[in-house]
Amino acid sequence: MSAASTVSPIKDFRGTSPAAEALRSAAGVAPAVGRHKADGEGSLQVHQDASMKIEGAKVFAVYGKGGIGKSTTSSNLSAAMSKLGKRVLQIGCDPKHDSTFTLTKKLMPTVIDVLASVDFHSEELQPEDYVYEGYNGVMCVEAGGPPAGTGCGGYVVGQTVKLLKEHHLLEDTDVVIFDVLGDVVCGGFAAPLQHADRALVVAANDFDSIFAMNRIIQAIQSKAKNYDVRIGGVIANRSAGTDQIDRFNEQTGMKTVAHFPDLDVIRRSRLKKSTLFEMEHSPELEKVQNEYLRLAAALYAGTDPIDAHSMQDRDIFDLLGFD
Repeated sequence: MSAASTVSPIKDFRGTSPAAEALRSAAGVAPAVGRHKADGEGSLQVHQDASMKIEGAKVFAVYGKGGIGKSTTSSNLSAAMSKLGKRVLQIGCDPKHDSTFTLTKKLMPTVIDVLASVDFHSEELQPEDYVYEGYNGVMCVEAGGPPAGTGCGGYVVGQTVKLLKEHHLLEDTDVVIFDVLGDVVCGGFAAPLQHADRALVVAANDFDSIFAMNRIIQAIQSKAKNYDVRIGGVIANRSAGTDQIDRFNEQTGMKTVAHFPDLDVIRRSRLKKSTLFEMEHSPELEKVQNEYLRLAAALYAGTDPIDAHSMQDRDIFDLLGFD
């Protein structure tokens, strides 16, 4: 077999060679030269329908390594926003559908489960079928995810936003917070970035979560080419110090916007199915509550976009750690 015959047709499709242009022409795609590259081209992503844009509310998407405390952070940030008098909607984007249980005190049915119960005839649903009021009036939705090994998370997010728009639930909302699963930023679960104004990364002061943060920055940079989303910063979580995060920030231009230490009261709040604003008072807890209130106020007032860049994997490996 010749070298030419082993070239990947997908790789060729993305290129500028005559063969690539022929493939694009056959597929009905515009020539590569002199055109703006559409979001998701060369992948399984699709460009967002303009009618699905969330108008009026300030939208934040929270990402980070799996198990790093994104849901705890998102829920307490939602609670803090509500304490400031804002009308808040939190959307959990994880098949585990446990993003909002500290707000609602229960595991809610997912949008996909509810849609499946009516054979995906969304006109048969009412808001109370999938939207639940949580702590201090925070409205909670669990988008869920497709069955394991099938489907796409982007479809789930899209159907959730579509339902919320059909029922006019976004019109009276000041803040929308997407809590997105894990550190695998595939095209599907990067979908909340198409709606967000700012993307926040939750990271601990360790190699694994910083490594994941680097890839998330790549995803945000990619979406920022076609959407309004910009990097909002890193929230240092479950960490006494931030020296490793500081190293990464210095190299990439990333910025720490809040720091939450590894306190037992935070762990206990999850076990009690409560936000930090419902826990018994202590001086250390008050400091954490005030940090959430400060972060919420800063985000709502508007923060400048952070012009951070990602690093090569090998460079992160060499940068972090102790000599």
